[in-house]
Amino acid sequence: MTAGHRAPRRVGVVGAGMNGLACAWFLQQAGVDVTVVERTDVAAGASWGNAGLLTPALSVPLPEPSVLRYGVRALADPRSPVSVPVRADRDLARFLTRFVAHCTGGRWRRGMAAYRPLNEQALEAFDELARGGVAAPTRVAPFTAACRTEREAEHFAAEIGRVVGAGQAVDVELLTASELRDQLPMLAPSMRMGVRVLGQRAIDPPAYVAALADSVRACGGKIVTGVDVAGVRRDGGKISLATRDGQYAEQFDAAVLASGAWLPELGAAHGVRTPVHGGRGYSFTVDAEHPIPEPVDFPGLRLACAPYRGGVRVTGIMEFQRPDAAADERKFATIRESAAAALTTVDWSSARDHWVGARPVTSDGLPLIGATATPGLHVTGGHGMWGMTLGPLSGKLLAELIVTGRTPRELLPLDPCR
Repeated sequence: MTAGHRAPRRVGVVGAGMNGLACAWFLQQAGVDVTVVERTDVAAGASWGNAGLLTPALSVPLPEPSVLRYGVRALADPRSPVSVPVRADRDLARFLTRFVAHCTGGRWRRGMAAYRPLNEQALEAFDELARGGVAAPTRVAPFTAACRTEREAEHFAAEIGRVVGAGQAVDVELLTASELRDQLPMLAPSMRMGVRVLGQRAIDPPAYVAALADSVRACGGKIVTGVDVAGVRRDGGKISLATRDGQYAEQFDAAVLASGAWLPELGAAHGVRTPVHGGRGYSFTVDAEHPIPEPVDFPGLRLACAPYRGGVRVTGIMEFQRPDAAADERKFATIRESAAAALTTVDWSSARDHWVGARPVTSDGLPLIGATATPGLHVTGGHGMWGMTLGPLSGKLLAELIVTGRTPRELLPLDPCR
């Protein structure tokens, strides 16, 4: 405990996704009374419709030179899995300008130095939740990148090579066409090479986050849904949450903003000025005669598939759009068209559970985890596509900071006010 620091007795958490609930759970383990407030429902945002892949081997800063080169080409293609509105608003323009500035090799390596200690501890945080009573499993799930050409395979292997070059251990094996077909017979003949990443896991995202919420409640925590927090202020040594309709207002010793793509709206007044934008993903589930046994990435098609409740969940698209904008039905068609060229024995007419959700992406590719400029107010968010993988560890580290007043070394480069 830092000298002079008093651990809070009551903490309010804004957001009932993986990040907010994990932080709440770890705070409870330290004896803190927690109330979680959520504008819609538990796991209603990016925690619901993703593929559920826990892949610390692939958790890296999104801005890097090849993404920039790909993005320039992709924006000219209406069928591209990367999409930006024709008329970018001021906030999006600011975000994209900063994002492009970080697409250099040097900045990626500095960012990867921040990710490495997180990646190395990420799966152990899930084990700790399991030991503490969270009744949802993680399953061993090797992750295979299925490639159409040698060039695609070499590009993916080079991405893994950069992670290894940053000092992170990654166990991979190369698959020939016949080996790929033996393991994943439902792949289309166009898939000719594979790179298999071992040591990864997967979850059923809605079920896992619901179980985490149940555990928070079982430990005495409150989860209040339908509460749209519009502002946060410090008053008399307490943190107050204010709603748009004024129907809910409560004071806490400390508070955590874990509101996903809506983080900028609440955090800007408290020194959180790193641009954050919703990189919206689309997904749906289909039936298959022979469902895939493990997660598969199609790097050349910019989509991923995973086993999901007897079917296949297909995810893709990086759409830089307002988080509350209506879904673009053409994006679902784009994913189906790409996936149909990669998978056989799939009943595309069975598509269901259509979902679009905003993954909060920061302009420098690093999460925002730590204290804000307002005493007692903290943030966890901005994980981009890695919120499932890193959410539990992020919650654990932030809970440690809140309770002890000491910033864990892993959080030093993730300062929300950087």
